Amino acid sequence: MLLDQFGRIHNYLRISLTDNCNFRCSYCMPLGKIDFLSGEKLMQPHEIENIAKVFVRLGVTKIRLTGGEPLVRNGVEEIIRLLAPLPVELTLTTNGARVRNFIGLFKEAGIRSVNVSLDSLNPDTFIRIAQRDTFRQVWENILLLLENNIRVKLNTVAISGVIEKELFNFIDLTRRLPLHVRFIEFMPFAGNHWNSGKVITAGQMLKMAEQHYDLVKLKDEPHATAKKYKVIGFEGTIAFITTMSKHFCGECNRIRLTADGKVKNCIFGKEEVDILKEYRAGRPIEPLIRESIRGKHKIMGGQFMNGYKKVDPETIKNRSMIRIGG
Repeated sequence: MLLDQFGRIHNYLRISLTDNCNFRCSYCMPLGKIDFLSGEKLMQPHEIENIAKVFVRLGVTKIRLTGGEPLVRNGVEEIIRLLAPLPVELTLTTNGARVRNFIGLFKEAGIRSVNVSLDSLNPDTFIRIAQRDTFRQVWENILLLLENNIRVKLNTVAISGVIEKELFNFIDLTRRLPLHVRFIEFMPFAGNHWNSGKVITAGQMLKMAEQHYDLVKLKDEPHATAKKYKVIGFEGTIAFITTMSKHFCGECNRIRLTADGKVKNCIFGKEEVDILKEYRAGRPIEPLIRESIRGKHKIMGGQFMNGYKKVDPETIKNRSMIRIGG
């Protein structure tokens, strides 16, 4: 069991497979040229498998593969096949562009749920955000997942100036489709030009939604980051992830493993523990994993203690989102 000093049990591991991506979303990837990790600095497939087995031995029951974009990683098929036999719920987060190439593998590996990042339903706005003209491709792949009985959660970053125009369009998706649309408050990371004025809070979005729909609150799962709702009579659900306006650190059960083999015990924490270096040197990594979890801050990685409106993005000590993993 992985227990921190505040009594939180950590059983959910998010493994980043790469810091590369086929999209260029500014809230995730800093502007300008990026030097992505070279192949030898990335965890290799069997390293990922063996490191994951250590985490499973320590009580991890769920593994999510992330990136960058995990489906652009060379050898992703091998990685999924190596992790599939582990006694965990295996899932992933993707931008959806390459899903069609992997749908058979998902079914073979027992992947029953996939998170798809989608920040706009307007093709022109999609191009502006992602810097890629692939909206149609992504949407068709979302429908393909549903056709293959794979649960789809849409992750939508709520940025001021965009979400106000599209909130109802996203909610309307759940009328006839069993989609689970999740609106995520815009979070600060290195190089993503965040400021508090760009944050549209869950409370603001909920108030807008309640003026147009008959909403009912659903029961949230243990350790859930999302506050779930349903429009009466609709097939799917909506949810709000309140990272900035109302943190959920008290029930956090998440651990992150970066593509270069560093343990991050909090998405906002600056502290990292290099377990890949130890693994390659033939030394045990369990003590370092336990050390990392024990050192976890009580809230928000110890960086945003006074609320998001007082955050100075220039003082953030962290990686960019793409180098952390979603």
